[in-house]
Amino acid sequence: MNIKLIIFLLGKISVLMGLVQIINFAMAIYFEEACSKEFLLSIIFAIALGYGMQHYGKEAANDDISLREGIGTVFFSWLLVAGIAGVPFVLMGVLDPVSAYFEAMSGLTTTGATSIKDLEILPKSLLFWRAMNHWIGGIGIIVIFVALLPQMAGSAVYLFNAEVTGFSNSRILPRIRTTAIALFYIYLLLTIILTGILASMGMSVYDAVYHACSCIATGGFSNYNNSVAHFSSPMIEYALSIFMVLAAGNFAIYYQVTQSGIKALWEDLEFKTYIGMVLFFSVLITLNIVLVNGYSLENGFRSAFFHVASFSSTTGFVANDYDKWPSFARMMLAIMFFTGGCAGSTAGGIKICRLIVLVKTVGAELRRSLHPQMLSSVYYGKARLSLATITNIGRFFFMYFFVVAFLTLATTASGIPPEEAIFGIASCLASVGPAFGSIGATGTYADIPASAKVAMSFAMLLGRLELFTALALLRSEYWHKSKRW
Repeated sequence: MNIKLIIFLLGKISVLMGLVQIINFAMAIYFEEACSKEFLLSIIFAIALGYGMQHYGKEAANDDISLREGIGTVFFSWLLVAGIAGVPFVLMGVLDPVSAYFEAMSGLTTTGATSIKDLEILPKSLLFWRAMNHWIGGIGIIVIFVALLPQMAGSAVYLFNAEVTGFSNSRILPRIRTTAIALFYIYLLLTIILTGILASMGMSVYDAVYHACSCIATGGFSNYNNSVAHFSSPMIEYALSIFMVLAAGNFAIYYQVTQSGIKALWEDLEFKTYIGMVLFFSVLITLNIVLVNGYSLENGFRSAFFHVASFSSTTGFVANDYDKWPSFARMMLAIMFFTGGCAGSTAGGIKICRLIVLVKTVGAELRRSLHPQMLSSVYYGKARLSLATITNIGRFFFMYFFVVAFLTLATTASGIPPEEAIFGIASCLASVGPAFGSIGATGTYADIPASAKVAMSFAMLLGRLELFTALALLRSEYWHKSKRW
């Protein structure tokens, strides 16, 4: 493995993270906040670290990236960037190092779990840094990296594929860099459109940009303690609901819409299935909370639709205290954050495409049990799936729930009750953020022990990347020098 090449690339990413913080430094000066010095120190640290790493690895600067270097660069870039992003929180005395790392990882992986009890007393520039973490992490550190660095060329395919999630993550354009740029522009356009809509509905420009970044990234961070409920605006809730659903769609499909029209959406099996599930679950929860909690029909549907969109897209915005809803409604939300959004989106979770294949596979096995001599195939759309693809998806489901179980056990060792541990880990792995109980609609992760925060931070990282990409580093052969990848 070419360690110097990995370090060289990480150095470039570190410099990029330092340069990005100039925006927050400028905001601190503009708003006359006392934290400008801390941001300046954080910028110097990130840039100095980056140049030091580049100097160490400069001998390998022109080397090609293999699969092994691609996996390593993606995994360690997320660890590094989370550390850099957490520095301002530590320098300003807002959080301890572990909690700062948890907050930064939560932001970058678009999880939206927070360790901060009172957001509204913090400087605007620091709060906006949280939103920027969402936006950067949503499109993907590597996607931005590849888009901005033309010298990455064709070898960047290993970086790109290691970060983009889902089994249907096919490129929309022949060249990786061109694809990355196209995705970046779509991502930016959706953010700008939503910012304009929210501002027109009464949000300040600052609030509109903040929540647009958080929404399109499916992150869920808000600059208010009670999240979207702060605005008490049905129109804002509907707007955010629609864009959360859009953000959970495959961005490659949106590019196809620009080329062949809106029909591309309705020809996509995954997107149609996702929309159908959102509407179906919204109706079920509406009926439940109208009959049990006494909501009006409109208020019930708006609340149900908002939170189904929030949980299914793994955004984590909160507009009502859903912990007061009946158990049925809360379990529906839990199912939605496990399933997540579409492949190639900013959403987390298992992904709808995998769920479709699993259901079709079970159906095929049931048919075969009734007709043993029958040769049954599994189709995704019009394409016949290979046995290898089906097997890989089955392995993914096994590993996903194994990781939930393993990290839950690790979390309970810190004294957290089992039900809180399992929902906390599941929420972090699915990149949702809010869960239930003390870490639910009105709670935070502030009182979670440090060891549990470490486990949950790891769960966030595993949920953001392709699961097997990250877990591949646990195999000894990955580190063996004699192996050629």
